[in-house]
Amino acid sequence: AQHYFIQSNLSSKMPVLKACDRKLQIPNVAKDWSKEFSFIQAADCQLGMEWSCKGTGGYGQHKGYEPDYDKSTWEHEKRWCSSFVHMLNDMQPKPKFAIMCGDILDAWPHKWPIVRERQLKDFQEIFSKLNVPLVCVCGNHDVGNHPTPETVSKYRSDFGDDWFSFECNGMLCIVLNSQYYQDPTNVPNISAEQDTWLDQQLALTSQYKHTVVFQHIPWFLTAVDEAKNHYNLPQNLRDLWLRKFAAAGVSKIFCGHYHQNSGGWYDSNLEVVVTSALGLQQGKDKNGFRIVNVTDSKITHQYVNIDNIDPKVT
Repeated sequence: AQHYFIQSNLSSKMPVLKACDRKLQIPNVAKDWSKEFSFIQAADCQLGMEWSCKGTGGYGQHKGYEPDYDKSTWEHEKRWCSSFVHMLNDMQPKPKFAIMCGDILDAWPHKWPIVRERQLKDFQEIFSKLNVPLVCVCGNHDVGNHPTPETVSKYRSDFGDDWFSFECNGMLCIVLNSQYYQDPTNVPNISAEQDTWLDQQLALTSQYKHTVVFQHIPWFLTAVDEAKNHYNLPQNLRDLWLRKFAAAGVSKIFCGHYHQNSGGWYDSNLEVVVTSALGLQQGKDKNGFRIVNVTDSKITHQYVNIDNIDPKVT
């Protein structure tokens, strides 16, 4: 297993990466396997959520996106994200990439576009200081609970393609827009296009040492046969795609959305990993992220809390 320590030796900063034509290129990685490496998985930095859920005056304030959401601030989320950047920048050995599994911003794109632009500006400013390549995954707050061609187009303009794949030293990484499984009503053609593309990607997995999937909403929280709720995906699609993932040799599906740590196994080889939020928590976990270690034979992971009161973070 790899061991990590913190040292103050920052390299040049890396931009937030944008996929184009369903492909993404991670700098300084190869297609083929060479040696073990690590990457970072986080989710739900969601700048602005604290205001909408409890506000600056305590729990219950501004709940339900009251009209004063247009005056909202997100200082705590900015601090948590800055602490995350600080920790990753000082991490050795350096992770190959970091990936944010959805709900990057809180403001609904169709309802609060001006607030969302302010949140986007702060997100870009904070993560421009990261010296690890950052990959973004689309969440429900990023295109709306009922995505439309307009909200999808806006997301792609800001963050690049909403589904794509990339390679990292012998590992195939498949990134999905899980909102098309939650509600494709307004975007049936786009949803079908992702399905066709995903089947094509799963046909390629034998070329790689490992295959992993990244998405926002988990297929399930703890058990594959659990009832449908806000935090998982419909059972008919769950059964269909988990069978396909397992048959293709996918070993991990990394998700967020729940704002708590959870997860479970589909079978002995396929694990659904639900990572709590970098931003506001909805359970007993603390703000954090997941360190994922990739070896020749297996993928392991551990959840790490961020230091919310690090005096060096400004």
